[in-house]
Amino acid sequence: MTSVAGAHAIVTGGSSGIGLATARLLARRGARVSLVARDRTRLEAAARAVADDAGGHDAAIACADVADGDALHAEIARLCDEQGDCDVLLAAAGSAHPGYFAALDESVFRDQMDVDYFGTLHAIRAVVPSMRARGRGHVVTLSSTAALLGVFGYTAYAPAKAAVRSLAETLRAELTHDGIVVACAFPPDTRTPGLDRENELKPEETARISEAITPRDPDAVARAIVRGIERDRLVITADVQTAALARAAGLLAPYTRRSVDRTVRKVRKQRGTFDAL
Repeated sequence: MTSVAGAHAIVTGGSSGIGLATARLLARRGARVSLVARDRTRLEAAARAVADDAGGHDAAIACADVADGDALHAEIARLCDEQGDCDVLLAAAGSAHPGYFAALDESVFRDQMDVDYFGTLHAIRAVVPSMRARGRGHVVTLSSTAALLGVFGYTAYAPAKAAVRSLAETLRAELTHDGIVVACAFPPDTRTPGLDRENELKPEETARISEAITPRDPDAVARAIVRGIERDRLVITADVQTAALARAAGLLAPYTRRSVDRTVRKVRKQRGTFDAL
């Protein structure tokens, strides 16, 4: 089980929404929290809120665009120099741009991949080497319920989040042998500034679908994520419907994981050495 007390937790997308709510809860659980986001003003306000939850202990901040791999690597390296190696990463930075497929410019599809997928990938690549060197660490990616089923209007967003899900699953198979937990969270619609912006762009059909869904509170999603971290859950959900979808989509996953893990152990035992990435 992972203990967050005393851990250095880095949260991308930490200035608002699910990222900020989770950062505040991690701080209340005793973690040293570092926040990463683009807007310095919002970051500083978020850091003050986290510090209040941490009993006055300052939260570190880094102003960076997760889609810029070099800049993100540099800022995360600085945070680790100042706060210690990253023990827990929550890659929560992301955005959703719904719309009719034919009406969306190709740049929207690229932007969704750059932020949601590559933004997650860049953050993970920045912290995994030190986790492997220490033989421990915890990574949580933020996918979406939209990655588990096709939702009208999300032809740009859902594939990017599905890529995040696949990244987590394949990384888990590789990094579990190094003592690193790789989990994937699937939040449903959540009351955040991002959802407000998203609602302004939804096609009518998508808005009608959304009417049947009551958005979750970000604090409720944060509790599910922190509980998932502390219990080393690989799949983290915050509502009954998404939990059912995740189970249905992954009925064979436990058997597949065991088979893959056995094969990897055999190969490494036969080789006797580990070739670093």
